[in-house]
Amino acid sequence: GATRELGGVEPAPYLVVDIGGGSTEFVLGTDRPAHARSVNIGCVRMTERHRGQSQEIDSAAAVIDIDAAIRTAHSVVPFEQARTLVAVAGSATTVAAMALDLPRYDRERIHLTRLTRQQVTQVSDRLLALTADERRVLPFMHPGRVDVIPAGALILRRIMDIGAFDTVVVSELDILDGIAWEVAQ
Repeated sequence: GATRELGGVEPAPYLVVDIGGGSTEFVLGTDRPAHARSVNIGCVRMTERHRGQSQEIDSAAAVIDIDAAIRTAHSVVPFEQARTLVAVAGSATTVAAMALDLPRYDRERIHLTRLTRQQVTQVSDRLLALTADERRVLPFMHPGRVDVIPAGALILRRIMDIGAFDTVVVSELDILDGIAWEVAQ
């Protein structure tokens, strides 16, 4: 499982963030969840809520919304206890693919990639600056993610900024499988 792969490489406890379409889950723990909170910020929801005249996301308005939700999660989940931030699901893996400048989507290359906050910020800025047509032709971009990836990248970026995380480990495994909480032995 994820923690078995992280064990010995990445220090526990882990803050696992699952940026979905409608919500983002925050789970803190080592071998099992100690704290968890789901908040209603996801890449689809933020895109729909903050789409401007150009059909692109209004990032200033989205950040206000995203930051408020992250603070809500933080009121229940003590981010500062985490020694490793782990991001799962398609927004995070697509950000990793872009940071790695992959010629195609490659699960093996993406899984357990460590990104710096600067890399996530740069990718987020690039994605926000591109049009949907420009994002669509990126070789690693899933067609279903073209419209919503700027919001997904922005959510990850704000989690790192607010939580003061210098790095994030990106995992292809899904938190809902429970794989992330197998005992690291």
